[in-house]
Amino acid sequence: MNPPPGYTWRTWLYEIIFEADTATGKTFDVVLLWSILLSVVAVLLESVESIRTNYGPLLYAVEWGFTILFTIEYTIRIVCVRRPWLYIRSFYGIVDLLSILPTYLSLFVVGSHAMIVIRALRLLRVFRVFKLARYVGEASVLMDALRASRAKITVFLLTVLSIVLIVGSLMYLIEGTHPDSGFTSIPASIYWTIVTMTTVGYGDITPQTIPGKTLASMLMILGYGIIAVPTGIVTAEISAASRQQRITTHVCPNCHRAGHEPDATNCKFCGSSLQLSSNSDESV
Repeated sequence: MNPPPGYTWRTWLYEIIFEADTATGKTFDVVLLWSILLSVVAVLLESVESIRTNYGPLLYAVEWGFTILFTIEYTIRIVCVRRPWLYIRSFYGIVDLLSILPTYLSLFVVGSHAMIVIRALRLLRVFRVFKLARYVGEASVLMDALRASRAKITVFLLTVLSIVLIVGSLMYLIEGTHPDSGFTSIPASIYWTIVTMTTVGYGDITPQTIPGKTLASMLMILGYGIIAVPTGIVTAEISAASRQQRITTHVCPNCHRAGHEPDATNCKFCGSSLQLSSNSDESV
């Protein structure tokens, strides 16, 4: 198959692999996503002993087939971009590399092939592949909200850790004289405090004295209130971030980063034009 008129092989491959605006690009990415999904399923099935016993050789061949396919795809991505090192160091570049390394490492390190389940991270491409701009925009809003609430959440976590340390120490002083209760050390008491405050309540450690039960009751009530705090913080930041302009899923041909405004003509990260020239290899 030859590239369209006015396109070089590199620009054509770039549009197919890195963009999903064209029919061929979307088809490529859909096939890639199904391949990723099937490769992960193969690894999961291979971990089941009965299936491995009956279909081990077949699953092994499937695993290597997908690995070779992803290796070719990774190589093409490096070849068709203008600045390969930027792609290699990018999030998706690292994930793409990690998705193929375990299979090759399994030739030298037994059991390392199981780590290829990291290929599931590549399914994140689905947001860009199908151009689900609404979902990408909402994901961006959530990330902006988490980033904006980082300082507040940090203070909140430090406060919770202080409470955990104080209550854990108190419970050790109160219940430490009762070996059957399980509060044999301050770390063990801190573990109980975390479990109780988060309302998990395993029940492996329980207070035996009246003061201990009273403190535990207060901690349980406090736990319900504490759970609501980060929710409120993030919700407020999400509300603020939702008022900002949504972004598109277009990828910069130069730095390979997404997250541009709908009317942007240049990348806000590197300043390069967002238009992919079809007349020169310099566009990629």
